[in-house]
Amino acid sequence: MHPKPQSHRLRHGRYSEHGRSYLITIVVHHRQQLFTDLFLGRLLVAELRHVHERGLVDSLAWVIMPDHIHWLFELKQQGLPDVVRRIKSCSTLTINRRRQSKERVWQPGYHDRAVRIEDDIRKMARYIVANPLRAGLVERVEDYSLWDAAWM
Repeated sequence: MHPKPQSHRLRHGRYSEHGRSYLITIVVHHRQQLFTDLFLGRLLVAELRHVHERGLVDSLAWVIMPDHIHWLFELKQQGLPDVVRRIKSCSTLTINRRRQSKERVWQPGYHDRAVRIEDDIRKMARYIVANPLRAGLVERVEDYSLWDAAWM
């Protein structure tokens, strides 16, 4: 049994600012290990790249873990909720098309953190891409295929 979702609390105080960097975390519905399927992970990668190529964000770093994603980007166009909604809805469509399913892919809501000027953004990027190491999924970052960073 899963506890009652509290995603509505994540929206309090949320503010989008173009030109600001954000670190967001989006979790798979019921923490299902969906992205142990590399092909499904690559579909999500394609959606992240599409948003970047359309100029909505400047992707700085991301890692797709088996049951969630961490994504560091600079917001260029639209609001933060709009960008996340786009990623979640488009990836749900492509993933479910592949799985021949109509299941929910993502939990409601997401966690976001605005990056402050004094934050070391490269250090944040290294921390993000090292998630598979800390989770014990691989022994070297290079052995994990679902990550990218602008500086690496």
